[in-house]
Amino acid sequence: MITIGNLTLEKKLRAIAELRSIKEQFAARDWFPGTSGNLSVRASDIEEGRFQFAITASGKDKSLHTPEDFLFVDEHGKPAECTQLRPSAETLIHCEIYRMTGCGAIFHVHTVWNNVLSELFWEQGAVPVEGVELIKAFNIWEEDARIEIPIVPNYAEIPRIVPCITEKLDPRIPGILLRKHGIYAWGATPFEAKRHLEAFEFLFEYVYRMQALH
Repeated sequence: MITIGNLTLEKKLRAIAELRSIKEQFAARDWFPGTSGNLSVRASDIEEGRFQFAITASGKDKSLHTPEDFLFVDEHGKPAECTQLRPSAETLIHCEIYRMTGCGAIFHVHTVWNNVLSELFWEQGAVPVEGVELIKAFNIWEEDARIEIPIVPNYAEIPRIVPCITEKLDPRIPGILLRKHGIYAWGATPFEAKRHLEAFEFLFEYVYRMQALH
């Protein structure tokens, strides 16, 4: 267990409130089939590589609100408080993205669009998108900008995925796809992470429908 000097009760409560609101919005869009997906918000500053974040507990129905929906973990993905809750199985991926980007929130959802695109472009290693207005959601403002959204393998053992995230994460693109699994999107704030995720999902549907026209 670690102690972070700037982590106050107010910051913890704010992180939980933000996660609760996002969870409700995404559940209304059917972005959590089964008990899939996970959400996290960093609650403390990063101090000498140490930090804490709130994350969805494993195996919960995300269409409901209960006192057992979230818990706090440290930079290694270990519970930071005494709890019987288990963090999401993919917490280590959140840890690595926070470590690499210093972002403030990470949202992961499974949708048909992001699963299909991750397989369709698996051999290329990334989903190419060119000249679509929603690219500007990532603060990329060049005319007819082209981006490539990285895709990494989806191993059963989560620790095997982490080095792939480390290798392929593109600082310019606030998202990464797991093959036939889902998108991780992040941002400096929960609002920004939500904006990025919504943009990715729009772009995935756009790319698929354009492919279908050819």
